[in-house]
Amino acid sequence: MSLTVAPGELMTVLGASGSGKSTLLRVIAGLEPADAGRVLIDGADQARVEPSRRGVAMVFQSFALFPHLDVRRNIAFGLRARSAPGELIAERVRETAAALGLTELLTRRPGELSGGERQRVALARALAARPRVLLLDEPLSNLDAQLRVSTRNEIRRVQKQTAVTALHVTHDQVEALALGHRVAVMRDGRVEQVGTPDEVWERPANAWVARFIGTPPMNILPSGEAFRAEHASCAVDADGAYTFAFAERVGAERYWHLHLGDTEVVVRAPADEDVPERGTRISVTVVPGRVRRFDP
Repeated sequence: MSLTVAPGELMTVLGASGSGKSTLLRVIAGLEPADAGRVLIDGADQARVEPSRRGVAMVFQSFALFPHLDVRRNIAFGLRARSAPGELIAERVRETAAALGLTELLTRRPGELSGGERQRVALARALAARPRVLLLDEPLSNLDAQLRVSTRNEIRRVQKQTAVTALHVTHDQVEALALGHRVAVMRDGRVEQVGTPDEVWERPANAWVARFIGTPPMNILPSGEAFRAEHASCAVDADGAYTFAFAERVGAERYWHLHLGDTEVVVRAPADEDVPERGTRISVTVVPGRVRRFDP
């Protein structure tokens, strides 16, 4: 694989379990040796450089905090391990804690914090070292839905404020598309597509990405024509080519699941539309310019 991240960019790496996302971060950090190839940071190959000398900081899925140390000493741990001067440590802890809203929590221990607060401490510990590259390995997956949103916003704000180059690994599509300046979609150790959230959503590079991105995924007909559920409308029509299977409500949206022969097609329907009987003939109209075409 080949992947380039711009200075100051927050890139999200999206893929299913086993696609190689965490291995990629571990190779960049030096926790996993690279069998071949290069790991360039600011133009210099780091593939054979010790992890502690790469200028890389990593935040893990588990908070990995020391339970016997208070927040202040957890944030300072990496700097103390590098024998940084005491004044520098105090200044970095103060600045980082203020940026992440942890100033009032500096004397507490991890057991006294919420999940979101503990993840912010882990992020503060990484940022206090002023890394050239920040690696985030599914840092939100252990949080509940509400905390994931607030912590995601916190990561975006702090990354913008510090301008640190960051790679954020996740299997959550919403998280990847909401957080990253660009998204790298991985599959089986390969990068299938790199683009802005709009590009991977609107113009998937291949049929696999089209099916992987989106809930529901992009509809792909046997002819290779493809479109998203929100780019089409449907109506009961005795001459329609589709047949109705069932309706599904997802939040404020309602989707009709239709059949075109053996192919299932999902189309967004008005929430107040009466649900037809199973087997009812349906016509589908796609918004002009919204059809994509893949080699069938």
